[in-house]
Amino acid sequence: MNTNANPAEASASSSRDNPCYGSDPTVATLNVFADDERSYQLPYAQFLYAELIPNPVLNKNADAPPEQLLICFATGEVTVFGSGLKSLERAIQKYELKFVKAADRRYAAALKTHVAAVVIDFNKETP
Repeated sequence: MNTNANPAEASASSSRDNPCYGSDPTVATLNVFADDERSYQLPYAQFLYAELIPNPVLNKNADAPPEQLLICFATGEVTVFGSGLKSLERAIQKYELKFVKAADRRYAAALKTHVAAVVIDFNKETP
C-alpha cells in the first residue's frame, strides 16, 4: 500500500501519471499549455520536425534546465525546457504526445521527465 502523500513521487514511476505530459495513440493534436497560461491545440498534420539539444543557456546559468526540445509545426514552434525530455521526443515520433505543460521545479527530482518551461512562438503570418 502506497501511503505517500506526494503525487510527484508517485508519478516518477509512470509517465501516465506525470503532470508534465501525457500520451495517447489516438490524438490528432498536441495540446500545449504555454507559460503564459494559454492552451493551444497544434495539429500533428502540420508537424515538421523536433530537435532535442542541450540547453544553450546552461553555459551562462548552471541552474537552467539541462535540455531543450524544439517542436516545429507549420504554424509555429514550441520550445520545451526541462530534463528527461527523450520520452517526449519518442512520443512525438509516434504522434502520441497528447499534452505538454510545465510543472513546479520542486517536482523535478521526483520525475523522470520534468518540464520546467514551455514557450510557443507562432509564425508572423499566423493570425
